[in-house]
Amino acid sequence: MITTLTGENDVLRQEAVRHMVDNFVAEHGDMALERLDGEEASYDRMLGAAQSLPFLAPRKLVVLRTPSSNKEFTEKFEQFAEEVAETNDVLLVEPKLDKRLSYYKLLKRDTQFRDFPVLDANGLARYLMDYAQKQSGTLSSNDARLLIDRVGQNQLTLQHEVDKLLAYDPKITRDSIELLTERTPQSNIFELLDAAFAGNTKRAMQLYDEQRALQVEPQQIIAMLVWQLHILAIVKAAGSRDTDTIARTAKINPFTVRKTQGLARHITLAQLKKLVTELRQFDVRLKSEGLSADEVVRYYLLNLSR
Repeated sequence: MITTLTGENDVLRQEAVRHMVDNFVAEHGDMALERLDGEEASYDRMLGAAQSLPFLAPRKLVVLRTPSSNKEFTEKFEQFAEEVAETNDVLLVEPKLDKRLSYYKLLKRDTQFRDFPVLDANGLARYLMDYAQKQSGTLSSNDARLLIDRVGQNQLTLQHEVDKLLAYDPKITRDSIELLTERTPQSNIFELLDAAFAGNTKRAMQLYDEQRALQVEPQQIIAMLVWQLHILAIVKAAGSRDTDTIARTAKINPFTVRKTQGLARHITLAQLKKLVTELRQFDVRLKSEGLSADEVVRYYLLNLSR
């Protein structure tokens, strides 16, 4: 049997690899496991591993990491699949696959195919709740979302934060999250825009001061504002298209798209164009006229609030 594990969700994909390998070794022993890297091993070496009989075990597991790095492997995959020994299982680990290639279509057709995409906000929240439970802890849905909002959407980072919070108290609460985690700059930039667009000048200035207290320089905040306005422009231009379509087409995380859609509903394309133009002008003046970067950003945020 040939199994393919793919997808850009490194955490879940690697968990699946460990689970499959650990279960196989527990049943058949270390001698029945062989690992090869497609970036280093030749096609003949990988084929030979898949054809050779297991040693002192009834079955053998061959783990091939990124075999698609070897062009010959992708071109001869059908032949490879036919020549795998009946006593052997093959695990293909392909973090990124080009869906346009025939190799991808063959994997979906001829192997046990499992895809691990990046999770959206709902999926991340469920994952964190389940992960906390497996560690004999508790985390509510609302607190999981709070943690995502504060820390960001990197799943491995979130997992490490949950580990830290569980070490402090097995019952993770809003208070412990706010005490032990720091807001990521990107998360605050979104909140900055959200508060400014809502006309909440006091909140916008408070968030800006928090960023400065974290030693985030005004130039960094300008760069993140540019990034957020870029995402906002993409989402606004997408009109009524659904979240997954926008994320897939623009190669943006669905979680980011979903959060930005709320902002997009409260701004026109003309207003957005004006915001981008003003920020560009401020950036040019900042570099050519020796203005105070701190004052420039504050003034820009005040304009947004109006």
